[in-house]
Amino acid sequence: MHEARSFPLSRRDVVGGGLATGLGLMLGAVARTATAQPAAAGAEPPQAAALQQPLITKAIPATGEKLPAIGLGTDQFRSGESAAIEDEIRRMHELGGRVIDTAAAYGDSEAIIGEALARLGLGQGMFIATKLTAQGRGFGGDGVGGEASLERSLSRLKVSRIDLLQVHNLDGVDELLPLMQRWKQAGQIRYIGITTSRVQQHAAMVEYMRRYPLDFVQVDYSLANRDAASNVLPLAMERRVAVLANIPFGFGAVLRRAQSRPLPNWASEINVSSWAQFLLKYVISHPAVTCAIPGSTRVSHLEDNQLAGRGRLPDAAMRRRMEQYWDAG
Repeated sequence: MHEARSFPLSRRDVVGGGLATGLGLMLGAVARTATAQPAAAGAEPPQAAALQQPLITKAIPATGEKLPAIGLGTDQFRSGESAAIEDEIRRMHELGGRVIDTAAAYGDSEAIIGEALARLGLGQGMFIATKLTAQGRGFGGDGVGGEASLERSLSRLKVSRIDLLQVHNLDGVDELLPLMQRWKQAGQIRYIGITTSRVQQHAAMVEYMRRYPLDFVQVDYSLANRDAASNVLPLAMERRVAVLANIPFGFGAVLRRAQSRPLPNWASEINVSSWAQFLLKYVISHPAVTCAIPGSTRVSHLEDNQLAGRGRLPDAAMRRRMEQYWDAG
């Protein structure tokens, strides 16, 4: 997911530029290491071996439905990116991923995703989350909000029902939540939620969580931005609300910072072989987090992210070790 554009770079911009280069170098280094030290005859390549690790799933508290712990966040896709997005969705499905997060305000994103799902025959196979506002306002807003926005999302995504509909950046919560509850009862949506990507909105999110019966919240949470762990996440556990964690790479800034230091050797204890996996495993190991939704527009990056959704998760002691290593700079 890419939330309100109060940040200097979008996820697509970062992945397409410096982040793509950094991850490419990182993945290349792994490949060179494997080449320099070839496995015994008949042994599986490192990635294939990693994919044999068990898939990590987490339950939605409201129903017990389980979701893979790593999904796919999206941004304002353009028509020229259709093939790349379809390739990513296909590969994510092959790897066991299901969750795709988008928004009515993300330009052509919903339509591109809907077309890809239709071509791949996955309209019923993925867990699709999208967002709306009351009046279609805010960043990327086009004046289409409320019920008209829902109908347009259903049409663009080419589905008869949306798995998760969320109020985008808390814009219109009081107006929309009663409507969304009716839409849920009518079977047009399965779950309802609210989102933010701004620390400044965490207090307001907590108030809404206390006021309304929500199935999901979506909040910014990363190793470098742990504010939600002191307010939103504990309340989500108390009220049995599922959590989607957005911008786990901090729009690329966190990954760039990470790559200035070595990945600790002890990361292998939790089946981690890259900084992207390290950052994502920290996020999804929080007991309140149901799924992290990193963005990518390259299959190689998606594969690296999806590997974080397999194998061992950090326990409380390992999480503290990860925090200490990060905070030491």
